[in-house]
Amino acid sequence: MTAVGNTAVGTTAVGTTAVRRLTVLYDAQCPLCVHLRHWLLRQRQLVPLDLVPAASEEAVRRFPRLDHRGTLDEITVVGDAGQVYRGAAAWVVCLWALAEYRPRAHWLATPAGAPFARAAVVAAAKYREITAPPCAGRCEPPAPRG
Repeated sequence: MTAVGNTAVGTTAVGTTAVRRLTVLYDAQCPLCVHLRHWLLRQRQLVPLDLVPAASEEAVRRFPRLDHRGTLDEITVVGDAGQVYRGAAAWVVCLWALAEYRPRAHWLATPAGAPFARAAVVAAAKYREITAPPCAGRCEPPAPRG
């Protein structure tokens, strides 16, 4: 499977790495993001999903080189071999990890499905923009330790 705008995942072909676990970084202050977190946790997972608040101390500890400010702006998923998926590719790889939605993820990763994946991300971002509370200082990621 090829995620929209990213490298191949879920295969063992030359140059790709099988994904065995994914970490989904979500905005814990966003009602839509929290709702989707709960929805993901209720689904049967073919690939385990760890859901970690974006820009949290835990996220910074796990992924010290990641742009944590950016993870608050756009859904980010990190694979166990260091693969990073953002935006539409992140949503597609989340669906790919779920038993019921894997076939849909494969379609969304095709040229025919990619516009639908991007449209879903744009719609979610617009909804989030309308409903999310202002940052009020919480949007800054924690300072790196050390």
